[in-house]
Amino acid sequence: MSEQTTAARPYAKAAFEVAKDAGNLAGWSDQLAFMSAVASDARMDEFLDSPKVTRETMAKAFLETCEGKVDDGGRNFIRLLADNDRLPLLPEIARLFEGMKAEAERKVEATVFSAQDVDADQKKAIADALKKRLGLDVDLICKVDDSLIGGAIIRAGDLVIDGSVRGRLTRLASSLSR
Repeated sequence: MSEQTTAARPYAKAAFEVAKDAGNLAGWSDQLAFMSAVASDARMDEFLDSPKVTRETMAKAFLETCEGKVDDGGRNFIRLLADNDRLPLLPEIARLFEGMKAEAERKVEATVFSAQDVDADQKKAIADALKKRLGLDVDLICKVDDSLIGGAIIRAGDLVIDGSVRGRLTRLASSLSR
């Protein structure tokens, strides 16, 4: 687990609890996505990393950039992050929040990387199998990965199912080298 994830988790959990208590998961999701985009901007990132900029100045600049896009709770969250020098963690906070939101909504986003396009019947079969295995509704995203020889790799949250030819060859090579 990365240090960023460890540092971001309590903030994501706090934001999630506030959003859940207010019945505003979607609103907080939108706000965090916007804040994350602002924090990810190259100029803002450089500004936030500058040792010459005070935390108060960081908060003020961030709040001005987010003006009209965040509510009072979002502004307070920005101030909290600035006071603790955690504004650069916003992309990770947003990612963790989305995971908590999906879990609360009993949903998971799964990505299928395949060597060829996946047709509608295959998508339905994959989504149904994942729903049965995970007990969650599945939003399926399919992407073609030219580096795969055949088969597919499925990622759903922490679950990774590697049914690709490349993965099988890697496992075979590993077992032969033992």
